[in-house]
Amino acid sequence: MNLQPFLDEFIPKPYIIAGPCSAETAGQMLDAARGVAAAGASVLRAGAWKPRTKPGGFEGYGAEALPWIVDAASACGLLSCTEVATSSHVHKALDAGIDMLWIGARTTANPFAVQEIADTLAALNADVPVLVKNPVSPDIELWIGALERINAAGITKVAAVHRGFSTYGDTYYRNSPQWRVPIELHRRLPGLPLICDPSHIAGRAEIVDKVAQQALDLGFDGLMIEAHCHPAQAMSDARQQLTPAQLRDMLSALRLCRTKDSGSERLASLRAEIDNIDDRLLSLLAERMAVTDEVGRLKQREGMPVVQPERYNALMGLRSEEAAARGLDPAFVRSVLAAIHEESVRRQLDIVNR
Repeated sequence: MNLQPFLDEFIPKPYIIAGPCSAETAGQMLDAARGVAAAGASVLRAGAWKPRTKPGGFEGYGAEALPWIVDAASACGLLSCTEVATSSHVHKALDAGIDMLWIGARTTANPFAVQEIADTLAALNADVPVLVKNPVSPDIELWIGALERINAAGITKVAAVHRGFSTYGDTYYRNSPQWRVPIELHRRLPGLPLICDPSHIAGRAEIVDKVAQQALDLGFDGLMIEAHCHPAQAMSDARQQLTPAQLRDMLSALRLCRTKDSGSERLASLRAEIDNIDDRLLSLLAERMAVTDEVGRLKQREGMPVVQPERYNALMGLRSEEAAARGLDPAFVRSVLAAIHEESVRRQLDIVNR
């Protein structure tokens, strides 16, 4: 990807983007802009168009709300940012003077919609920063594809926004963070700025600070936070919005990493120790797979089925208990063992089908 420094010449790191979920009135936006600017934000965010899961809900005031966002940001020395999902949205937002655009999770999941936005930006020869939120599902290729489409349109100031993923049955978070996905995104696209939206991950104002701190501890470049002067009266996402005072207190309490790599001798020593352990793990995996291959050859000779669910379930239960006894997360250990088992089955199937 052809990337340029995101907004370093305009605003300091960590990037703090804050504002209400929805632009509701001109006065509400001005009050919010004053509040988030005083709290330490550099960019005012608000939705003009709000995608709703079902019809009948508040879907934003559309183009009417754009001047409210632009004027409030300008009055408080902030940049303005809003969500776009169609070509029409892009035209209207840029015509109104919006400084930055973001593409929401539902739109990122639709390559046709992202391409429509990209084609519009290319046709307008727009030089505007674009934030791309992760898709609803943890599909990193879909996320990267959306980023590449926008970048290919000539947009070089691109950033990724991690807002978590929809999961069935997770009641602690609104959207599960699944940090491994943005970490892998950063590994594959190290020059891409990574911003966290702790509001949509948390879903509750009382744990937004916890998620925000986790993001900064992981080296994220900024935060995108929902803040409303009167959250209880908000027309959308009332539970997860902070007041400007809460935003100020949270930002002042966050621990910022001085550098992404301190380079200390102790850190280097610990990393070398981890490298040695990883080498041993790889050797053990290779040894285990060699035994797996022998098991596959035996099953081929004896005409036995490759998968034996009873043994697998019994071992999973036993290893989960052992993991807990060793201070390991049983769910994590089960996921590791499941991946090893999947690879073992694949290798045995190759042997049996030769």
